[in-house]
Amino acid sequence: MTRPIIELRNVHKYYGDYHALRGITADIGAGEFFSLLGPSGCGKTTLLRAIAGFEDISSGAILIDHREMEGVPPNKRPTNMVFQSYAIFPHLSVAQNVGFGLRRSPMSGEEKRKAVAEALEMVGLGGYGARAAHALSGGQRQRVALARALILKPKVLLLDEPLSALDKKMREQMQHELRRLQRQVGITFILVTHDQEEALIMSDRIAVMFEGSVAQLTDPQTLYRRPATRRVGEFIGMMNFLPAKLSGETSGGAMVEVAGLGTAELLSDQIPEGRAREGSIGVRPESLTILHEGQTAPREANAEVVERTYYGDMTYYDVRPEGVDGTVSVSMRNMPGRRVSEPGERVRLAWDPAAMVFFP
Repeated sequence: MTRPIIELRNVHKYYGDYHALRGITADIGAGEFFSLLGPSGCGKTTLLRAIAGFEDISSGAILIDHREMEGVPPNKRPTNMVFQSYAIFPHLSVAQNVGFGLRRSPMSGEEKRKAVAEALEMVGLGGYGARAAHALSGGQRQRVALARALILKPKVLLLDEPLSALDKKMREQMQHELRRLQRQVGITFILVTHDQEEALIMSDRIAVMFEGSVAQLTDPQTLYRRPATRRVGEFIGMMNFLPAKLSGETSGGAMVEVAGLGTAELLSDQIPEGRAREGSIGVRPESLTILHEGQTAPREANAEVVERTYYGDMTYYDVRPEGVDGTVSVSMRNMPGRRVSEPGERVRLAWDPAAMVFFP
């Protein structure tokens, strides 16, 4: 991480008896795309609004660019915010909306017009300045809101679920556009989202929040491959869980017996919550493979296909390993020549202990 632009120090927030933020401590780097991810009510928007200055904190400290923010109003902070509703003024033109924050600026009229034009070009709306704001699509309104926020050149841009009102195709397009824009302007973006895929796609680092606390803060790859708790693993994408127990210590970690699969050694970073003997193994569907005739693997287990769903490029299976009551999910890319297995078929399941995490 680069030098921190935002420092959160043991931040607490109470609404009466309700403890909304519970001792959050984190650094957010200059030029970083940082996401606050979690279910509804976990405190992520409250934390974003506290950084913006729209919410006072009960205790702790928020520093922006090494300056304590206590008592500093939102309009005096080096931040700007894009709201979920966009807050576009329908009676104003696109250019008037984008330049709204410059109305008290000492810039000349020509300088303001130039700044508005540059901001619209930046978000892909060059030439749209004279258009009525009410005539814009949802994606265009979102771009106007971004341009209006960026024209003031904040050090930090705060994004409160800005893509939630868009349809799937436009949302996916804007995810890539936002990431491109953040790299282009080079400032810190902080995104609030409940969409795990969105956070994984866009972020340099992600803070997963539950009940006002940060459960894990790391990069997307580590978050997905090495969740710190079972709850994080369940929340981030699909994860299978099989009964397991640690059967002995090794120099690098421990031996684990996995129901329906077999025994293997796990390294210490695959046992994030300590060495409780009984627990479960978490493994992603794409880390399990159905072997077909002629294929072999270092570790195999017998299983039965219970259900399969064909998606064209992928097939998703529910399979039941021998000796296990429930099923596990397996995702297989439909490569040329790869046969699709049918329900009731007996198959061999390949597994790799390097892709597993043990939770007590």
